Amino acid sequence: MPRIHFHQQLAALKDKLLAMAALSQQALEFSLNAYLTLDVGLCNHVREIEAAINAAERDVDQMAYDLLAKEQPMAIDLRFILSVIKINGDLERIGDQSTNIAQRAQSMSGLPQISLPIDIPAMGEKVGVMIRCAIQALLEADARLAEHVLQLDDEVDAMNHAVQDELLNVMQQHSLVSEQALNAIIISRNLERAADHATNIAEDVIFWVRGSDVRHKFSLDEAD
Repeated sequence: MPRIHFHQQLAALKDKLLAMAALSQQALEFSLNAYLTLDVGLCNHVREIEAAINAAERDVDQMAYDLLAKEQPMAIDLRFILSVIKINGDLERIGDQSTNIAQRAQSMSGLPQISLPIDIPAMGEKVGVMIRCAIQALLEADARLAEHVLQLDDEVDAMNHAVQDELLNVMQQHSLVSEQALNAIIISRNLERAADHATNIAEDVIFWVRGSDVRHKFSLDEAD
């Protein structure tokens, strides 16, 4: 009976984390829509979601720490709880990056609207895919899907570098749109950092499922 109760608590912890993940995904989606539409109302909504994410982060941490203290889990259960604590922090930081994007979108709402030679929506969609895959990997304990997230991170890095180069060139040639270009550069960096957090989540899923540490660009073959 005690073990049944323990696994029920683990399931409740996982459900709480997945609910928080849904909030983080919403925050990123709404922040990108705010950038596309320059809708101040959406910017405010992202801030509201971030407040909910922060509250959820505290709840998840407390649940995890209580399980560590009271149940003294071993092996894969211990790895799961440790991974949850780390994933919890990365989800909260995705919320932070989304809020930063919303703040930049709000700043741009008061500027003349121009067309920049970049594709932030495509980059945002790639990051969204990474987050969704990382969470799906967590839901299904799927280490191979988590590996796919690690591969996508290189694509987002390349997109970010291309945006930086293109917009720095725009700023040099068209100083009147420097503020719009700078905001877009910062949004691109926020997306790249959100992708990094999705990568961290994927690495933690691999650690949970396989007991392998694939951080710092270790070969994925080592995780097999």
